[in-house]
Amino acid sequence: MQFIGNYLGRQIYYIIMIITILIFLVILGLLVFVHEFGHFYAATKSGMKVEEFGFGFPPRMFGIQIIDGKWNIVWGHKPPLDDSKTVYSINWIPLGGFVRILGENNENVDDPRSFVNASFWGRFITLIAGVTMNVVLAWFLISIGYMTGLPAALSLNDKLPAHSSLTDVRVTIVETVPSGPADTAGIKPGDSLVRLDSLEVSDLIVVHDYIQQNAGKDFTFVVKRGSEQKEFIVHSRANPGPNEGSTGIVLDSVGRLSFPWYWAPVEGLKTTIAQIKNITVGLYDLITAKIGLGAVGGPVKIAQLTGEVADLGFIYLLQFAAFLSLNLAILNILPFPALDGGRVVFLIIEKIRGKRNNQKFEQIVNTAGFVCLLLLMAAVTAKDIFGK
Repeated sequence: MQFIGNYLGRQIYYIIMIITILIFLVILGLLVFVHEFGHFYAATKSGMKVEEFGFGFPPRMFGIQIIDGKWNIVWGHKPPLDDSKTVYSINWIPLGGFVRILGENNENVDDPRSFVNASFWGRFITLIAGVTMNVVLAWFLISIGYMTGLPAALSLNDKLPAHSSLTDVRVTIVETVPSGPADTAGIKPGDSLVRLDSLEVSDLIVVHDYIQQNAGKDFTFVVKRGSEQKEFIVHSRANPGPNEGSTGIVLDSVGRLSFPWYWAPVEGLKTTIAQIKNITVGLYDLITAKIGLGAVGGPVKIAQLTGEVADLGFIYLLQFAAFLSLNLAILNILPFPALDGGRVVFLIIEKIRGKRNNQKFEQIVNTAGFVCLLLLMAAVTAKDIFGK
């Protein structure tokens, strides 16, 4: 019986792992498709020739060319049936995507549809279109979330935003003081408070006042953690340290914050801007070594987080996808070689100089930047796998 139990446990684990990977690939595919579609749309509208719009990285599985209204399949890396038409390809490595524009590396100067022959603004808009689309996607997802209700926390002194409603409210422990009474007892951030002694919990202020009035006593915390209900005895302190509280917890009212459909995009835009600011500050702290590389996660870490978020529900997954989309946008706009931001820098230098940059130099710098990014990705992935 134990063997059967272990076998079934392994099978369930493998199924969950496969589902997590599939969800991760779907989210990644959405973010990449939107980003690359931005480049593709801007390039075609600027009169450039897009040679290939690929999902995933080569080798190519197959491609499709639309010729005279008919779909034609291009298998593997066979040459396109019509050089003037874009190849829409599916590639074997499903971890990214690309748009290959004619002349994007300053070549094909004799072709009027080459990237290099487009106007400054045409090229500039094409380069930033991917980042712009990722921001728009995040705004869209957050706005949709606000129409149905996004997870939100309100502290004691917080007021509900105008036009909003908070439903499915739970008094939740959002933080525990390390080695404090609650932490020592085994309570964790994210636990929802069901009962405190004989007090049925429904109001944050009532719970806060009850704990303050009984500081120094032992409390019985009944919390909900996931689908389980747990009970803990917390030995509170009569004279806690500054900003610690007698039980060493921070409580918030956590529920689903929603807005009417006509107001949700306004709040979605506000939240998107606030998230961009937060991510930028975090990136600045990383660059200036205020936080360590341990805070950086690669594909393995993101896939793991995707599984954890998926367990919480679809609305959390929606919020997570929006957050990833903004991260992708900000990382791509950094002025680093091989990234969109790095290419924008070269474009601006060309505009200031009044003549084209040296093609070989630009290619060498972008290639070096790409190699550095690959090495960084490999290091971060190794850290995620081996824990160091």
